[in-house]
Amino acid sequence: MDCIFCKIAKKEIPSKIITETNKSIAFLDAFPLSRGHTLVIPKCHYEKVQDMTDIDSNDLFDVVHKVISKVDKLTGSTLLAIHNGKDSGQEIPHVHVHLIPRESHDQAGPVHSMFKDRPKLSDKELDELCAKIKNM
Repeated sequence: MDCIFCKIAKKEIPSKIITETNKSIAFLDAFPLSRGHTLVIPKCHYEKVQDMTDIDSNDLFDVVHKVISKVDKLTGSTLLAIHNGKDSGQEIPHVHVHLIPRESHDQAGPVHSMFKDRPKLSDKELDELCAKIKNM
């Protein structure tokens, strides 16, 4: 497998490590969207969050919780993002959590600004969608 994040986790590629556990590692993004943009990844390769074991998932989000409080001190506001699959914008098929410090002047906008053609759903359609997701 030729996964850049697996290579970072194995220390085959240098990175600016903030912290790590036996299961996860947090490091500065090599192509940051803002100063302090950090990635937190599981050391084991998983393409999507739902593929992760409970142990690895719990560890990953424990590290996210610890690191986000540090990153948040840079600007006072942090965007937490996970692209879960190619169509969601995931460029590297290895689970990674973005911690992106935000400032009012960064012009990135809220997540809703990313979607230009949003659906307009009736209460009935929302009820049907909710039931469908519950029963999957």
